[in-house]
Amino acid sequence: MKMVRKACMFVMLAAAAMQMWGCATGSVQARNVDVKNSPLVNPDILTEGKDGQALYRYVNPAADFKKYDKLMIDPVLVMKDGELDKDDLANYQTLANNAFVYLNKELSQDYRIVTAAEPGALRLQAAIIDADSAKPVRNTLSTLMPIGIGISLIKYGATGKQSGVGEITAEMKLTDATTGELEAAALDRRVGGKELTKLWSKWDNANDALEYWAKRARFALCQARGGSGCVAP
Repeated sequence: MKMVRKACMFVMLAAAAMQMWGCATGSVQARNVDVKNSPLVNPDILTEGKDGQALYRYVNPAADFKKYDKLMIDPVLVMKDGELDKDDLANYQTLANNAFVYLNKELSQDYRIVTAAEPGALRLQAAIIDADSAKPVRNTLSTLMPIGIGISLIKYGATGKQSGVGEITAEMKLTDATTGELEAAALDRRVGGKELTKLWSKWDNANDALEYWAKRARFALCQARGGSGCVAP
């Protein structure tokens, strides 16, 4: 009888987990982020986003995004470099380098990428504020074992983050490359999803978030220009 109850409990937990995970992805938007952790812009100007937007954002009401056809992308900053040991700093720098590649890959499809300020150019600056790797053993146990699934469900219900997954917080801002006028900014945080094929990847959740943000930036700029065929990530 105990075996039957245990089997039933496992089935129920697995079903709940599958419902919660849905179509598993490397990252999902977190429920919240500390708006005070805004190194690129004054946090007082940021307002809560909605409908898939960043958790906090700003758009200059006078901005005319149609006038920009060029984009200058700065190297992505690591805001915690003074607090990190050698290994963590190397991991953060890898994430920053990857973010720069993703941004160039996506935005070069719509803009001519330039390396110096010039008329008709936007300047994009981005910073990784915080990141945490996934914990492969904990991630696997909380995905496949009944007790682990139960704990993960409880943690998700309380915090919006499942057990053992990674997370990353980042901010972007867009300015007129020649005048420095702030046109837009976004502060967002994403946490890991349960992707069964990548349970043992420590930084896949963070990289997935960076790639998502690059696609989201392209989508947001397409909408801001009034473009057609804007593709949401």
